Amino acid sequence: MHMEQYTGDFRLTTARILYYLPDYPSLLQTFLWQHYDTAPDYPVLKKFLDYWQRHIEGPVHSVAIASRPALGPTTYRYASASLAVH
Repeated sequence: MHMEQYTGDFRLTTARILYYLPDYPSLLQTFLWQHYDTAPDYPVLKKFLDYWQRHIEGPVHSVAIASRPALGPTTYRYASASLAVH
């Protein structure tokens, strides 16, 4: 993937994909997908889901997306204790 082709809010994106098992259509299976993508359009995820529809037998039931900006201010927390291991 060439990252420079995408513009927007670049972030680490995780998608929980629920899909029907081909041999047991009444059962759902979970697939977790994670990649860097841009919000709010998520073109990399859309490309993956298009691939899924064309090449994978299990129809998608639903997709839940969680994402966090890849770059941003860091929050520091100081430890209240220290530990030495010898």
